[in-house]
Amino acid sequence: MTVTVAGPLPTDTYDVAVVGAGVVGSAVARELARHPGLRVALVEAQDDVGQGTSKANTAILHTGFDAVPGSLEARLVREGSRRLAAYAAESGIPVEPVGALLIAWDEEQLAALPRLAEKAVRNEYTTTRILDAAELRRREPHLGPGALGALHVPGESVICPWTTTLAYATQAVRHGVDLHLNSRVEQASWREGNHLLGTVRGPLRARRLVNAAGLHADTLDRQLGHDDFTVTPRRGQLIVFDTFARALVRHILLPVPTPLGKGVLVAPTVYGNLLLGPTAEDLDDKEATGSTAEGLALLREKGARILPALLDEEVTSVYAGLRAATEHDDYRITAHPERGSVTVGGIRSTGLTASLAIAAHVTALLAETGIALGPVRELTPVRMPNLGEAFPRPYQDARLIAAEPEFGTLVCHCERVSRGEIRAALASTIPPRGLDGLRRRTRARGGRCQGFYCGAEVRALLAGTGYGDGTGPRIGCPRIDDPGTQEAAP
Repeated sequence: MTVTVAGPLPTDTYDVAVVGAGVVGSAVARELARHPGLRVALVEAQDDVGQGTSKANTAILHTGFDAVPGSLEARLVREGSRRLAAYAAESGIPVEPVGALLIAWDEEQLAALPRLAEKAVRNEYTTTRILDAAELRRREPHLGPGALGALHVPGESVICPWTTTLAYATQAVRHGVDLHLNSRVEQASWREGNHLLGTVRGPLRARRLVNAAGLHADTLDRQLGHDDFTVTPRRGQLIVFDTFARALVRHILLPVPTPLGKGVLVAPTVYGNLLLGPTAEDLDDKEATGSTAEGLALLREKGARILPALLDEEVTSVYAGLRAATEHDDYRITAHPERGSVTVGGIRSTGLTASLAIAAHVTALLAETGIALGPVRELTPVRMPNLGEAFPRPYQDARLIAAEPEFGTLVCHCERVSRGEIRAALASTIPPRGLDGLRRRTRARGGRCQGFYCGAEVRALLAGTGYGDGTGPRIGCPRIDDPGTQEAAP
């Protein structure tokens, strides 16, 4: 298994290069790893997997009840939801089936609920139910005044998006995929049956290409001679409230959706927080991930109506993510047999849910480009460290602590992260390259003090690993992303 972060890229030709190691690109690489005859490269511009849109979303495992019936997105979300739920159970990715309520605040929205229920049936989801105001209030007693009713969608869940992307990439790397980080693609061309990618680390060649570049998928597509869509980054700002706010809600609270998206919601997270957001701001800048005073004020205004008591709770952090919106209502997943490539564009907020189904669909399209995929094998499962509050955390696992006492020594007290977890993350197949990557693997520095108390020790542990050349650390703490070392979350 190979993970590189610096130096020239291999000079020989890969069978397939996947550009973009977000949740979709990592899922595609994992799916291609099921074909042992293929040599696959996963190429990422940043220094970690899941660094773009995949790390900054609302972390909902959708049912697809409100997708456009008959669309590719509807089919892949429906199929992907089942696949990811099973994969999460196998891999230890925390999922909480809390259900969702689409809340009607006026008569027009109330009248839309039956249509949304009918739309769900057309998407093969049949368990929605319309609630009157009294039952809605019994289910969510902290709702603001004026709610007239809701559509209950019991199958909606919350999931850990960080662990999902990391699990896909880890499994891919362990089964022979080469992960090349810090390898931003600046140029792409098709010559004599091969793709030549000009990256900041030098050229990379591949017979087939999967464009999963997210916000930059349209740019790469045009370099390859296609002009099928334009990505308009849609910024979603969110506010994260402290764990003391978690008792205020029991479901994901959704507005009746609009053409711009699902609107501002209040949702629990698997980490025990509450999210308020996102905004939906179409921008020109694909790097504009900063929060704004105007955006946060809008969210607080919306939150005051949905859940007035929420604004009395402590804010842990704010963040913003960019979704790859296009001028089309559906995913833009297209095979280009004449150029030996598949484009995966316009994957919006449902991409996390649909990721495994997208990967299977893309692999089938690759076969149409003339590449021989060869035999299929089952992949050895991975067991990821649990980051969810609903299941036992590593510091609560007596077996882990017996094997290595440092799993019982807390470093980050806000999030209850042990020294053993941090050291295990640094020794993992794809170790973090910085503090943010470490937080996504362990939750260290993610709590109410935001690293004020634990930051020095966390930085010392990170600095003390001695890696940086792509070889990984050499420390004795057992890895907790190995099969058999931790029970999967149920």
